[in-house]
Amino acid sequence: MSEENTINPVEFYTKQLEHWKVTRSKVKTKLFWVGMLRLTVFAVTICLIYLLSNYINIAVVVGVSGMAIFLYMVSKNADIKLEKKRCDKLIELNELEIEFSKGNFKNAETGEEFIGENHYYNQDIDLFGHGSIFQYINRTNTEPGRKKLAALLNENTIDHIKDKQEAIKELNDRPKWRQNFQVTAGLIKTAVDHQVILKWLKNYQSVLPNFIAKLPLIISLISLSGLVAYGLDLISGSLLSMWFFFGLGITGVFLKKVNKLYLSASQMTETISQYSKLLKDIEDQQFSSHMLIELQNNIQNKSKKASEIVESLAKDLNNLDQRNNIFFALLANGFFLWDLRYAYRIEQWIKKFQTTTETWFETIAVFEAYNSLANFAYNRPQHVYPELSTNEKDTIKAIQLGHPLLNETQRVSNDFAINNQDFYIITGANMAGKSTFLRTVALNIVMANIGLPVCAKEFVYRPIKLISSMRTSDSLVNDESYFFSELKRLKYIVNEIEKDRYFIILDEILKGTNSKDKAEGSAKFIERLVASNSTGLIATHDLSLCALSTSLPQVENYYFDAEIVNNELYFDYRFKNGICKNMNASFLLKKMEIV
Repeated sequence: MSEENTINPVEFYTKQLEHWKVTRSKVKTKLFWVGMLRLTVFAVTICLIYLLSNYINIAVVVGVSGMAIFLYMVSKNADIKLEKKRCDKLIELNELEIEFSKGNFKNAETGEEFIGENHYYNQDIDLFGHGSIFQYINRTNTEPGRKKLAALLNENTIDHIKDKQEAIKELNDRPKWRQNFQVTAGLIKTAVDHQVILKWLKNYQSVLPNFIAKLPLIISLISLSGLVAYGLDLISGSLLSMWFFFGLGITGVFLKKVNKLYLSASQMTETISQYSKLLKDIEDQQFSSHMLIELQNNIQNKSKKASEIVESLAKDLNNLDQRNNIFFALLANGFFLWDLRYAYRIEQWIKKFQTTTETWFETIAVFEAYNSLANFAYNRPQHVYPELSTNEKDTIKAIQLGHPLLNETQRVSNDFAINNQDFYIITGANMAGKSTFLRTVALNIVMANIGLPVCAKEFVYRPIKLISSMRTSDSLVNDESYFFSELKRLKYIVNEIEKDRYFIILDEILKGTNSKDKAEGSAKFIERLVASNSTGLIATHDLSLCALSTSLPQVENYYFDAEIVNNELYFDYRFKNGICKNMNASFLLKKMEIV
């Protein structure tokens, strides 16, 4: 086991923060000296051209050589700037992780747009929104990765849980690699959405004729020969000039087509380049878990690595982008048909790989999502991976089950066990912990199903899908009353449990009707659920529902209570067998001087 997996997560982030601050300082120094050297090369080249002005042939050679060295230094300077950006990002990343460890998530993305009205559970359990599990988990930097993570949280599937666990465990053990991957993704410019890129690649039709394949090479060889001959005074400057304008003429014939390609592709250069780096990060790893190996196989290519293929496109796009330097563009197109060379190469790349690019992008998105899950697991070493049971009687057997979003010092954990086809009615005083407990169970089921460790000391679990009704609201847009919205939600649950096996969680159903109606309706609904052999929990203030345990052997009563000690309410938040006897509404009304 590596050192970063044997130390406390906060200690790891603190060490990483110190390391990258020192590295950034060294990079800044390097950046300064490269900048000075670049300036020196430029100044020396100008001086030599001036001093050799009487020897025009030599001056041209010196000028071209000096310009080449200068352009190399410009490229080197850009590389070091990118290195500094990476340091900045890594510093920011570790600072954020330290802040997150303190529970400060207020600036983290909420993912509210992923809440769906007709979803199994995502409106009810703090999956998205402020203070949500998405805020705690999300470390994605690309929109595809973000959407993939949300899709995993919303998926509600119990397939391949063991494979998911193994993938998360393996990535959990590579925090430095995960941070590197996260920063590379964070450097991707989002000026062009990945869907726009994919659509453009899929729909692009080549416009340059096939003879362009070899024409730039022929022109370049003749041009190089001409430049050497001119330097040796074997041909005149006028002949070389005529050849130069001939090259510009050829470029001009195809200028409109090349411009159209360039306008579409120019904004994608940096994005494509960063995606190639992400692919390389994946390719360079040796994975052992089945899921990660499969993902890695998705980006395998018979001839070359996917990262090299994508990087070749990025280089060609970057080379085509050099046309923005007017001095370079004139010389390069006049002598070497620069634009045509790289426009043709880009078209050929698109023609060859336009159907496989989407798979590569999707693989990166999945890795981003699973890196986020692994980061969540790494930050919570006290959580445990569920032990999967195949016993048909089992559903959940948990020791010290807690709410994963509550601070460890404030969290009250409970032992909890429920068998298949059992249904628990949970009563309790206001604020005693019923709703929090329901969300505790629900969130841990969701986490277990996506392969995450859960907030418990032990957790034996026979995988089951989740469905809930806890936060139904009225809809002015759809002209629906609260009661009708709730009925629709209950109907949705009934329809779903006829198709598959679900763990059902309900909180105070039929709130939109009178007490007698509510009690009768709730009892009939629970009877319907029990008859369907469902498993689940329902929290209620209606003690009359507890009588169902006498007629339905599958139903058991549990409660959370409150005590009044020295004229103050006291909650222990403990999950207990039986029926709640203490209610607190009247006490609170008097205590707050409302009545």
